[in-house]
Amino acid sequence: MKVPFLVIGGGLSGLAAAIRFARFNPEVLLLEKHSRIGGLNSYFYRNNRIFETGLHAITNYADAGNRRAPLNRLLRQLKFNRDHLDIHQQICSEIVFKGVESLLFSNDFMLIKDEIASKFPRSSDGFDRLVSLLDSFDPFTIAPFRSARLFLLDILPDRLLVDMLLCPLMYYGSSVEDDMDLSQFAIMFRSIFQEGMFRPGGSIKTLLDRLLDHYRGLGGSIRTSAGVREILHDGRKVQGVVLTTGETIHCGSILSTIGLDETLALLHRPPLSSDSTRLGFVETIYQIQTCRGPTLPTDRTIIFFNNSESFRYRRPDQAVDFSSGVICLPSNFAGLQATTTKEVRSTHLASYEQWQTIAADRQAYESLKTQTAERSRLVLEDIVGNFGQAIVFQDTFTPLTIERYTAKKEGAIYGNPQKIKDGDLGYDNLFLAGTDQGFLGIVGSMLSGVSMVNQHILNKF
Repeated sequence: MKVPFLVIGGGLSGLAAAIRFARFNPEVLLLEKHSRIGGLNSYFYRNNRIFETGLHAITNYADAGNRRAPLNRLLRQLKFNRDHLDIHQQICSEIVFKGVESLLFSNDFMLIKDEIASKFPRSSDGFDRLVSLLDSFDPFTIAPFRSARLFLLDILPDRLLVDMLLCPLMYYGSSVEDDMDLSQFAIMFRSIFQEGMFRPGGSIKTLLDRLLDHYRGLGGSIRTSAGVREILHDGRKVQGVVLTTGETIHCGSILSTIGLDETLALLHRPPLSSDSTRLGFVETIYQIQTCRGPTLPTDRTIIFFNNSESFRYRRPDQAVDFSSGVICLPSNFAGLQATTTKEVRSTHLASYEQWQTIAADRQAYESLKTQTAERSRLVLEDIVGNFGQAIVFQDTFTPLTIERYTAKKEGAIYGNPQKIKDGDLGYDNLFLAGTDQGFLGIVGSMLSGVSMVNQHILNKF
């Protein structure tokens, strides 16, 4: 079998790349290792209902008339109807440093500007200067790592404010301990604070189904449960892939969206850096029966919190670091219909090594998952109110869960700290897209796939 263009990885970046190519040539094949597409943003069934994995919110909200906005540029590139997104904006989100300060933000950028002017008056002018600098900054220029933390500390006199601004941006996109690359900070600042967050109606399955139908309608092909064992190459020329079944597929060009080290392994090449610290997370979903009367807030969509004296964003020594994290209330987006159950989702930093140590002892592993869910619930209840008595189902994902179902090395959802911004792996017809190219968020990862097709693939046909 031979195809002109082959995409490895059926996450949103790979799906977007395949759709973009299929608009001009239907002879594209998308390979996904697992039985479902979506990658980090997929779904599963438990307790007679569907649960989403990964998705808290989609960043980069934009009104329909803003043609230059990343969201609308993406939709044009895919020729995908905006109405199919069924957009529901966040109500209001918050950064809470317990006992110290809090900041509200929403899809109206003036809210966080006013919050900073009121609560951090010494930094008000500096924040305006920061916004001005970021507005003129091109985050897609190929450049060495530059510390966002040091950049902020040079502009803002309040160290607390620096930590509070970094907290949500790190949790939603940083693969670097206690810092971010300035380019990625600029992307996330615009995505979260200046543009804002939304979610599709229905579930992530609804969106994935619509994208997949669109792709198939253009003539593109997809194969699930089709893992790649090896990428065949001769010097700088890639020739095709060998699947885990032993089948060989020849192709003209390949785009890999599965990660840098994961792609190099298929080429029988060592990782670029073996000592890079990868950041793992645990997430727990609590399904709540609303008739049992939990005291959950209705005016907060996502809460980023820190309960310790200093904000730490690094791989913990223990299995889970409960001192900071993310609380998502997926029902609290504008215009969603009321339901008999709601969800509370928690996210904390975790140690892959600690979970791996006990993985062989299934009883110990499951016990630690239960302890993690209970400990996390207590942390959350201190912020959003008691809901334990209303829980009808809960499930916890560890870094091992994420590695198993997404193939991300060590379950690190933001990939390798070392990014390949131009997608160039040193081959004439193989390129990298997605998280390890440095694009962040759902819209960003999809634009990553589209941009690689535009720059390196379409001009060959």
